Amino acid sequence: MSSSTSRGASLLPIFLLSAAGFTVLTTEFIIVGLLPAMARDLQVSVPTAGLLVTLFAFTVAAVGPPLTAIMGRFERKQLFVATLLLFAVSNLLAATASNFAVMAFARFIPALALPVFWALASETAVEIMGPERAGKAISMVSFGVVAATIFGIPIGTLVADAFGWRVAFGSLAVLALAKAVLLMRFLPIMRIEKEAIPVMAQMGILRDRFVAGNVLLSLLVFAGMFTSYTYLADILEKIGKFDGATIGWILMGFGTMGLIGNWLGGKLVDRSALGASVFFCVPIALAMVALVPALHSYLLTGLILAVWGTGQAGLFTAAHVRVMKSASANPGLGASLNISGANMGIGLGAVVGGRVIDAYGLGWVGWAAAGVLALSVGLALLMMVSPKKESGLVPCMDCDS
Repeated sequence: MSSSTSRGASLLPIFLLSAAGFTVLTTEFIIVGLLPAMARDLQVSVPTAGLLVTLFAFTVAAVGPPLTAIMGRFERKQLFVATLLLFAVSNLLAATASNFAVMAFARFIPALALPVFWALASETAVEIMGPERAGKAISMVSFGVVAATIFGIPIGTLVADAFGWRVAFGSLAVLALAKAVLLMRFLPIMRIEKEAIPVMAQMGILRDRFVAGNVLLSLLVFAGMFTSYTYLADILEKIGKFDGATIGWILMGFGTMGLIGNWLGGKLVDRSALGASVFFCVPIALAMVALVPALHSYLLTGLILAVWGTGQAGLFTAAHVRVMKSASANPGLGASLNISGANMGIGLGAVVGGRVIDAYGLGWVGWAAAGVLALSVGLALLMMVSPKKESGLVPCMDCDS
């Protein structure tokens, strides 16, 4: 077999893992663009429907690190195929949900498996391609995750506007099933030969104050973003008076700007992981506050959402790298802890935004979100000036430049 043929054979399973990651993460985030239509159909308020975001995120946050530590000992091919089949079933259940309780159960199921897939896919890609091409392997898998956070929501919104929100979930079920079949066919069997480390021993990493501080910062950053972002489609519909198709294309533009943010975040986080967080938080907070007053102008709305979309994608990248750097002795668990902290923040953000809507109205959500991001900036600045005393459990390699 030629080297080019061998390279192509090794790239195919990586590409499939990336594509599977897109489906997995889109399942989490697609609901943001569907909330108004789902709330009407299930006969609940939008803030109540927003609790589905909280349920998913809190489940991921609670089970992520321990479940990843436990499931990491299982053969990867079987684990990933089972994960995709679980997502197929759960999305089909969501597509046929007759009431809010059934929908909540349909959202709970995939939340158990998402952190396991997200945390282990990159590690598996490196094992397939070899450590000498680790960077390329991780970047390929990460592209599926980034693409889901950037394009999953607008694509789902456009599908829902054209065919209904149930079709959006049904489409994800079909995609998950197809990718399970492809992984079964092309992903090599991978025997795990790692020494089993007790879960509680691995979780001891949180005794390092700098690691714990970075996880807390991810929680606050994502809480700030999703206090407003969870209800962005509702803001555009009820205050901006945009129709469903227009909202879908607006979110597509929002996501496209995220490609710039993802690239910029990758550049800045290598210079200063904490500095990158501050750099993106400030313009996002300003954009959130400015959006509602600017909705009368297409130009201003576009500019503000471009800033917001760029910064949000940049923060996704910065947070993931920042926590993994702080936990350099166990970056896989660091990635899982960031997923946990971020999802806890997503869930809290949805709750805070919903309560603000109930108490003060939709127009005040941006101000609440900006306040949470201000707390994030304060914590980041405090960590930048504080001495980084390590516990000895986790040698901190280039925690922040």
